[in-house]
Amino acid sequence: VNVMQLLRYLLAIVLPPVAIFFTYGFSFTLIVSIALTLLGWVPGMIHAVWAISKHQEKLNESAT
Repeated sequence: VNVMQLLRYLLAIVLPPVAIFFTYGFSFTLIVSIALTLLGWVPGMIHAVWAISKHQEKLNESAT
């Protein structure tokens, strides 16, 4: 686990849409993250952690 991954997960807990933006850029995932965070911090946080982990899985899968 590198420092950038840790920062993304920390941001996913503190500011979920910011973490999604740094990971995916402006995308549908960001819009979903903003909507969930507006509904409540916990749904936004769960979505951000999940989306970042899925993104990381895809990067690891393509590296092999």
